[in-house]
Amino acid sequence: MNMNGMLSRRRGLQYVGSALALATAPGAFAQSAAKAAPRVISLSGALTEIVYLLGAQDLLVATDTTSLFPEAATKTLKVGYMRQLAAEGVLSLKPDVVIGTQEAGPLVALDQIRGAGVRVALVPTPHNWAEVQAKVQLVGRETGYAPQAQALLNRLDAQWADVQKQVEQGAQSAKAKGKTRSQPRALFMLAHAGTPQVSGRGTAADALIRFAGATNAVNEFQGYRSLTAEAMAAAAPDVLINTTQGIDAMGGVAAFWRRPELALTPAFQKKALVMMDANELLGFGPRLPAVVQSVHAQMQTLLA
Repeated sequence: MNMNGMLSRRRGLQYVGSALALATAPGAFAQSAAKAAPRVISLSGALTEIVYLLGAQDLLVATDTTSLFPEAATKTLKVGYMRQLAAEGVLSLKPDVVIGTQEAGPLVALDQIRGAGVRVALVPTPHNWAEVQAKVQLVGRETGYAPQAQALLNRLDAQWADVQKQVEQGAQSAKAKGKTRSQPRALFMLAHAGTPQVSGRGTAADALIRFAGATNAVNEFQGYRSLTAEAMAAAAPDVLINTTQGIDAMGGVAAFWRRPELALTPAFQKKALVMMDANELLGFGPRLPAVVQSVHAQMQTLLA
């Protein structure tokens, strides 16, 4: 491995820290004189985070506006929001590969990028653990850091299994205490701008709620919809989940609880609110085990 590669890898290990420490792997990425390092553009905050975890950040020539973690990612060149790409801006940076999820677009822009001879590698987003695994594998494959990616994946798989066990133990404990239901009813509200909406089936928020050991309080529809005060009362959520960005957009926590429709919910009685950064909460990246653990623990405390 050359000196640049060693320094890049060291930075990656420092960022991972004790929670996600990667074992030194033989066969780590090395560039030969005959093959230049790929120029990579990332269109996903989760994928960008993985690039840094693997120590491959020197390959990044740009990222999208959802790439805000770690802090170093905020200083990268930006090609815009992943759903509103302009092919000209991307191609002007002369990437070898563009990595993202199937949420990236518009399709015409992606086709133009492919037509220019740039590889576009997208991962599906079924909102499950396999999505996270696929993201790690894609980054490892497209950057040439496959050994590091496998080491990271092994760590994350172990963390995910441990979190699932904790959630199951929480449900069993609730039953043992004679609670009427082992799974609280949770409702995710999206309120970054305009009228607040709630998440139904098939969303990242719906999957997160289930992973954290709760039941989505609204499952009559797919995607996001506005909810009337009467429907909010009928949903009867025990706990509300929101993003820190959404709470800020509503004027803060106190202003959030002054919304009249919330007074009709069981969550209002205990002021049961879980909030977290939007990309962390819904990004389905390498922090997902920690996110699920945190949401589960907060719900347990709020509803004790």
